[in-house]
Amino acid sequence: MIFKPRLLGTTSMTNDELAADRKAAAVIGPCAVGKKALYVNSFYISRFYYVCYKDISRVFKRVAMSRGGYTGKGVFGSIPYLVVQMKDGREKQCNFKFEDQVDKILALVSEEHPEIPVHSRKAEERLEKAKREREAKYIKNLSPEAEKSLEALADARENLENRSILYRQLAYAAKQKRIQDHISPSYRVMAILLAAAGAVLALYGVWAFMTKSGFALISLMIGLALLAVIMATRVLPTGTRNKKQAQADWDQAVSEMDSFLSKTPYIGGDFPVPPQYAHPIVLDRMTRIIREGRAETAEEALAVLKTDLKALNKSVRVSQEEYDEVVTIKPMFLVCDYK
Repeated sequence: MIFKPRLLGTTSMTNDELAADRKAAAVIGPCAVGKKALYVNSFYISRFYYVCYKDISRVFKRVAMSRGGYTGKGVFGSIPYLVVQMKDGREKQCNFKFEDQVDKILALVSEEHPEIPVHSRKAEERLEKAKREREAKYIKNLSPEAEKSLEALADARENLENRSILYRQLAYAAKQKRIQDHISPSYRVMAILLAAAGAVLALYGVWAFMTKSGFALISLMIGLALLAVIMATRVLPTGTRNKKQAQADWDQAVSEMDSFLSKTPYIGGDFPVPPQYAHPIVLDRMTRIIREGRAETAEEALAVLKTDLKALNKSVRVSQEEYDEVVTIKPMFLVCDYK
C-alpha cells in the first residue's frame, strides 16, 4: 500500500485488512465507504483517515450557509460537510464540493450499517416532530379502497429498496439533465472563451518563466484562476458533462428501472407509478396523501402529488425536511413535464 490511511478512532486494522478494505471501498468524492471502515478526508488530502464502524456513534450531513429554500439567492451557495461523531466524543468534519456526494455516503452507510444513526440529534428531534404533525392530519377510518392502495404502495416501496442504486441513479440523472437543459448556449460559449483565455495566459506564464520575460507570475496566476473558476461553474461542456450525455444517462436510468420493475409482480398488478417516478420519496408522499384523505387510489395520489410539486416555487417556504424531499424528486417530474 503506497499510502496508508491514519487511524482516526480507537479500533485499528492490520495492514493486510486495511489494504483489502480500502481497495474494495466505494469511493464517493473525497471519502470512501468500506466494509469495515469509513475513509474520510483531511482538509487537503482525500481518504487521509479511517475510522472503523464500531467506533462511530453517528454520521450525518451539516450544511454551512443556509440554502435559503427556494430563494435561489447567494453567490457561493451551500458548503456541505460530512460529520462523523465517534463514541469517545470526538468529531470529524469533512468538507465536500457537492452535497449529493454526502447524501450518497449517508444512504450507503444507512443501508450497510442500519445501527448507525445518519441524522444529528437535533435533526432526529425535528423529524420526530414533523412525523407527529403529519400523523395528526391522518384520517382514522380509511375506505377499503384506500387501505388496499396503501398496501400496494408499501409492497412497491419494499421491492424498490432491494435495488436502491437504481432509484439513486434515476434521481441523479434527472438532476443532471435538468442542469444541462437549462444552461444557456451563450453561457457555454462564454465559458469556452474564458477557458481558452485562461489556458493562453497560463501557457504564457510558463513560457515567461522559462524565458525570464515580464509578467510571468501574474499571467500564470490569472490564467490558472480563470481555469479554476470556469471548471468550478460546471458550465464548460466535457465528454461526460453535456446535454447529449445527460439525455443518454437519463434514458438509461429509466430503462434500467423499467426493466427491474417489470420482472416483479405487485399487489394490485403493476407498479403504482411510471418507472421515471420510481423513488421511495414519491411513494412515501403518495402514502401520506392517501392517509390524509386527499386521494383513495395510487393514480389519484400521484395526480395530487404532481399538483403539490407544481405549487412549490421560489416564493414558497418549506421545512428543511420537505426541501430535501422535493429537491430529490422534483427534477424527475420536471424533465418529464409531469407526464
